[in-house]
Amino acid sequence: MKSLIAAIQFITILPVGKPGAFEPRGMIQLFPVVGIIIGLLVSAFDTAILQLWPKHVASLLDMIFLAVITGAFHLDGLADTADGLLGHRTKEDALVIMKDSRIGVMGLVAVVCVLAIKWVGIASLDVHRSLLLVIIPAYARGSILFGVRFLKYGRPEGGTGHAFFGDPLKISDFWGLLIPVALSFFLGWRGALLNLIFIIMTALILLYYKKRIGCITGDMLGAMTEVIESMLFLMVSITISFL
Repeated sequence: MKSLIAAIQFITILPVGKPGAFEPRGMIQLFPVVGIIIGLLVSAFDTAILQLWPKHVASLLDMIFLAVITGAFHLDGLADTADGLLGHRTKEDALVIMKDSRIGVMGLVAVVCVLAIKWVGIASLDVHRSLLLVIIPAYARGSILFGVRFLKYGRPEGGTGHAFFGDPLKISDFWGLLIPVALSFFLGWRGALLNLIFIIMTALILLYYKKRIGCITGDMLGAMTEVIESMLFLMVSITISFL
């Protein structure tokens, strides 16, 4: 329970437990579980506001609600990563730029694009809308485990994600991802497609990171979370549109 509280405190602003809980080795495997909790809150929020507003308005409010309860934590990482990586910069320059708290044009564009994709993706959900709102945030936060497992940390001097890279993750540490995978079976063939998209997106992003600077940082983990979340919503909405 202590590790779960630490994980919730780390990637959300939800008021649970005493402030300052931090157990990197114990809480990282619980990130998909926190994603489920986030998804349940978004799904409940969506169900409530659909009684008051049409779906496109409710979807925009869902997106805002998701950003608020996570404290825009991953969006901040997305902005920093875009500023650092999207350009002809050396590894050293990219890492310096990502550490700068100021947001640049590329960072702003990346955040706007990801939020726009997320909005239209959620707005297009129809079949299994509530279930998809629950499990996609879990998949997105589960991607962090793959980043920690397969890439080395890029800031040996320390940083937001440094504590998660102490001991290599084991296969057993990925158990939290079994929850969204199990829930995806209720989606029928769309569930299989969702898992395939998740695998492909995670692999492509990690390959890009490896080729671009050969490492990963906390900001890059956050960027991966946001990109995968938005693309899963978008791709699932495409499959539904073909029915």
